[in-house]
Amino acid sequence: MPRSVRLLTVARAVNRLGAFSMSFLTVLITTSFGASPPVAGYVSAAFGLATVPSRLVGGRLADRIGRRRTIVVGLTGCAVAQLGLAAADSLTLVICCAVLLGLVFELYEPPSQAMIADVVAPRERVRAYSLLNAALAAAGMGAGLIAAGLGRWGLRWLFVVDALTCLLCALTVQLVLPADHHTAKTATPEQGISVAPWRDGALLLLLATGTLFAAIYLQIMITLPLAMDHEGLQPADAGLLFTASAVTICAGQPLMSWSRLSALSTPAAFAAGYLLLALGLGGYALAHTLVGYLAATVVWSVGDLLLVGRVYAVVAELAPAGGKGRYLAVYGTSWGIAGITAPVMGTQLIEHAGPAGLWSAMSLACLLLAALQPAVVRQATPHGDGGQRQSVPVELPDRQLG
Repeated sequence: MPRSVRLLTVARAVNRLGAFSMSFLTVLITTSFGASPPVAGYVSAAFGLATVPSRLVGGRLADRIGRRRTIVVGLTGCAVAQLGLAAADSLTLVICCAVLLGLVFELYEPPSQAMIADVVAPRERVRAYSLLNAALAAAGMGAGLIAAGLGRWGLRWLFVVDALTCLLCALTVQLVLPADHHTAKTATPEQGISVAPWRDGALLLLLATGTLFAAIYLQIMITLPLAMDHEGLQPADAGLLFTASAVTICAGQPLMSWSRLSALSTPAAFAAGYLLLALGLGGYALAHTLVGYLAATVVWSVGDLLLVGRVYAVVAELAPAGGKGRYLAVYGTSWGIAGITAPVMGTQLIEHAGPAGLWSAMSLACLLLAALQPAVVRQATPHGDGGQRQSVPVELPDRQLG
């Protein structure tokens, strides 16, 4: 991998060491302020709503002012908001800080993804994004253990440590990554290329399936501690499950070079990954002990290993010159959209159907994706495996959407 990719991976891994606090936001609200689970879900939804413009602004800034500057601004803003959550003494202040965090939370994702796409050959992008994910997973091992320990000491300390790692990552990025170059006019008028991601039909199909996947994944990241609390288990032990997931993903990385796995087409990898995800979340529905949750975590993590990095490689191929940041940002709004619906949906399902109902519904949704995602990828690429493709426009009102 190019040096800039390796340096970015190290910096993001530093940030990942503390990136566990949002999984405990709903628990903090219910335990520290006496709010009901649905109220906690609405606060998390407000955070999710704020991340939508954050992701879009991050993509535009990445293409206009540069990758490094945007990453530093986003991480610094996250640190300020996290410290505000740690110090909040009222539910109103928590809501304000959660919304502020959402507005800066996704700024650094599009430039990070675009920086990789800029310097890595198309055939190596899945491997590059997988490398980033493996490094984040490795850091996640420590993050889960830190969360399990600090969570018993006090949930507010999780937000303090998260803020400190954000600042450390921002400093690392500023000092070691190459300086930004002007990228706003990468696509010149003579090339006849316009950057209008909202007009690209293939991208919108990927966005739809990506939103469903994000809604499922966020149930694990946001609702799992609450579900465990509902089952009479220690919510902080969700940190141990996140560590188990990270260990599985890291340990499985060498298997990705195994000939049978590396030869899998993108559609086949998506189908297998979602089937394993469905099996693991179905295991959560049946689990009532920490050992049961642990076994189910290993299963869905193997599925995640097959999925990671693939869709970003496909999206990067769809983007015209000078538009990778905005294309990746538009696809990334799937997480913001899911962030609005997932907390409300998850807390309501726990309230009325219990954890078993929540995880059963998520398992069925994974089966739906196993059927839909391969077809969407074939539609998006000429050979169904991440090849180059010209943008396919869809009819939208005639206005500036780029």
